[in-house]
Amino acid sequence: MDKPSLYQQQNTLTRYLRDPDQCAPPAEMDVARAQVYRDLVFSNLSSLISGTFPVLVKILGDDHWRVLMRIFLRDHRAQTPKFGEIAQEFVEFLTSEPQALNDGAWPPFLVELAHYEWVEMALQQSDAEPLPASDAGLLLDRPLQISPLAWPLAYAWPVQLVGPDYLPDSPPAQPTLLLVRRDEDWSVRFSELSPLAWRLLQRIGELPQLDGRAQLEGLAVEAGMAGSLEFIDSGMALLRQMHGEGVIGIAAFSRC
Repeated sequence: MDKPSLYQQQNTLTRYLRDPDQCAPPAEMDVARAQVYRDLVFSNLSSLISGTFPVLVKILGDDHWRVLMRIFLRDHRAQTPKFGEIAQEFVEFLTSEPQALNDGAWPPFLVELAHYEWVEMALQQSDAEPLPASDAGLLLDRPLQISPLAWPLAYAWPVQLVGPDYLPDSPPAQPTLLLVRRDEDWSVRFSELSPLAWRLLQRIGELPQLDGRAQLEGLAVEAGMAGSLEFIDSGMALLRQMHGEGVIGIAAFSRC
């Protein structure tokens, strides 16, 4: 029988490291040595990811967390060599609804909680720059933009409340609307948004060509408050607040 090629040996070892319950190590390799590699790979992956998801780890407990890490290691094929991006791939893996997680043993809020916990790390590591300073007096007359360091988020589950002492089994009637932003000191802040504030930020992202006045007037129509000066005044106060917090700014003027 021909001796396995280096590629075949590496492929066999890789399959074993990913799924030691179903795959054997290379026949020519010492079993004890293979087990050392197996344990190191698994331990390093678990340690690398767990720090980003402390609440999820506490909820699942060590045994279920290890099962989840084993499923991820076995079934996922990473697209990045950067350790700092593995947590994002973990979230994307969960979002893809892998068949292995459809047995009902996992919390129904698993995916959203993982995403919520990942967001903090993602913003802390982001290379994006805050918006340049701009004149709040132009908010109504110029198109607006959202800072790349401010993310409006919508969840079906109250992810900011979920923890070992609060494990809801069904989502509330109303979605959870949040704003997460990174401040000048690089701290990440989470705050709840009203439905109108969340929709205003969504409109700015969807309709970047509209000036602030048109955004507020459009929002008023959606809210059934068309022509209400009080609504526009309240909206203007909200724009000023978000501008002062660096969440929104004046869009760069295009010469095209």
